[in-house]
This record gives sequence, C-alpha cells and structure tokens, in this order.
Amino acid sequence: MLSFGGKVLVQTDVPEKDAHLLAHSLVQADLWGHPSHGTLRLPWYVERLRTGAMSATTDPTVVIDTGSLLVLDGRDGIGQVLTDRAVTLGTERAKAHGISGVAVRNSNHFGMAAYFTRKSADAGCIGLLVSNASPAMAPWGGRRKSIGTNPWSIAAPAGRYGVAVIDLANTAVARGKLYLAAERGQAIPYGWAVDAAGADTNDPQAGIEGLILPMAGAKGYVIAFMMDVLAGVLTGSGFGDSVVGPYDPDRPSGCGHLLMTIDVAALTTLTEFEARMETLIDATKAVDKAAGTEEIFFPGELEARAAQRRTAEGIPITDSTWARLTALAEQTGTALPHAVAAEGTQ
Repeated sequence: MLSFGGKVLVQTDVPEKDAHLLAHSLVQADLWGHPSHGTLRLPWYVERLRTGAMSATTDPTVVIDTGSLLVLDGRDGIGQVLTDRAVTLGTERAKAHGISGVAVRNSNHFGMAAYFTRKSADAGCIGLLVSNASPAMAPWGGRRKSIGTNPWSIAAPAGRYGVAVIDLANTAVARGKLYLAAERGQAIPYGWAVDAAGADTNDPQAGIEGLILPMAGAKGYVIAFMMDVLAGVLTGSGFGDSVVGPYDPDRPSGCGHLLMTIDVAALTTLTEFEARMETLIDATKAVDKAAGTEEIFFPGELEARAAQRRTAEGIPITDSTWARLTALAEQTGTALPHAVAAEGTQ
C-alpha cells in the first residue's frame, strides 16, 4: 500500500520523495490502528492536488528567523512535507539553543501529529506539535460550528519503552472517525456528536453535518480555542472558521502549525532522562488494576503493539475505501496490491 500511495501521488505531480513521505504517514496511521487518518484520506489529498487547492510542489519560504525561532510560509504546500521540515529545523535549532519553536503558516492537513513528534523523540528531544483545523464544534453554549478539533501531540524518548506519546483532538472523537464509521456503515456512540438540529445522534453522517462535541465538556472547548491561538493566530495563518479541511477539494486550507522542541541534553543527560522515564512507566504499569483490566498501558503503547500486529497480519481496509482506491488506480494506471479479503485488505 505504501508503494501504491507513493506512485499515485507521483502521478499527481508530487515529487517522489514527498510522495513517499505523504504515503508513509497514511500507512503508518493504519498500522497504528487509526484508519481514520490512514489511506482512507488518500483520495481526498489527490482531489485537492488536482484542483490546485494544495500545491504538489512544496516550497516554503522563511519569513522570520531569530535563531531559536522560525516562521515558515508553506505557500499551500503538503502539510506532511512542511511539518517534516519543521521537525528537521526544530531539532537542529533545539540542539543549538536548547529549545526551539517553528511556526508554519498557510499549510495543509498533516495527518497524525504523533507521526512527527515521534521523530523529535527519536532525536533525543521532547516535541510538542499543535495544529488547527476546519470548524467541527461550537463554542461552549453555541449552536454553530466555528472551532476546529485543533489536535496536538507530545512525545518523549522513553528508554527501553521506545517513545511515550499522546496525539489527540479536543473533541470527543476525531472527525475522521465519523468519516470512517460512515464508510463502514456503522453507528457511532451517542455522545460523540449532535445533528444539525442539536439532537444527540448515532448517525455518523448526521454528526458530520451537525456538530462534534468537545471532550470533557467546556474543557475541550477552551483547550481547542487556545490551540488555535498557538497554531493559527500566533503563526499568522488562518484561524477559527476561516480554516478549510482536507474534505473540501477546492479551497486552500490556510491552516497553521506550531512545533516546540526541547533538547533533553540541555537539561540532563539523555541516559538519565530515559532512566527516569522508565521508572515512571514501570510504576504506572504496576498500579493495582481495576476489575476487568488485564494490563495498564502507557501513552503510545497500544499504537506500538498495533503496528507490530498489523505489520505481520496486514491492514484492514473497508470495501468503500477499497473501491475509491481502485478508482484511483484506474485513473493513474497504478496497480493496487493484492486484496486478501474484504475488511482485511493489505
């Protein structure tokens, strides 16, 4: 699937290296057990590339450079490519200054934020990445969607445990999970979304057309608002209801990102930090378990295990997603990998 995605993107005029990065970010999301951010999205990206809403050639310019702080204008380039460059620059500057901040304006959807913060952690740093997104929820007490899910991720090196990482939206669920449920013809749990009339719904399409609810009530709303301050207002990019999502094939996104990187070695040795992380994780996993719980997991552990399992067994893909990928294959003259079975396609 990685080779297929890359070839399709190259046929859409994306340079080979960038095409591989974008395809890899989608396949990796599938491997981590988050198909809502996986190859389900490839046709959406292709449509935006075809209309020119997203530029196939990613060529950012440096707007501000103070040494430890950078602002990049992404000029409507591919979000994954822009954010990957932010990670490279952020790591270099953090190693030089101890801490760095890279702001990206006029970008596009970048997939899973953890894909990038994990790279920071692999480089011996702690990465905090924030993005804004197109409107999905209403402000607390409101009836009109004006605030995005505005996801964020933090990752840190964790010694023998690899990487500890969170990646979450500030809504009850990421919007992509509603699209995935709609693709599968499945109901969603009540409490995820309300329909256009404000009634609780288990219909994913009604939730997409209505409002996704914030996580933790008003707390999710205020966190999303402040993440928009960091990713949109501060970076000089779009914010609030001016941001366009990957679901819209025609309009530039205008979304922004902010990556903050801390070099662990600037505060302690990496060896000492990882030993302390191992102690924290050991203690957390050793806590007495509640009834019905077989094991306690640290942040990122479930994804790591899912990746091991799916690497061996294959990635499940819904029939509807497979049909869309088949259409892309025909349009671009690209061969799809062999399908093992419905809902079990590799």
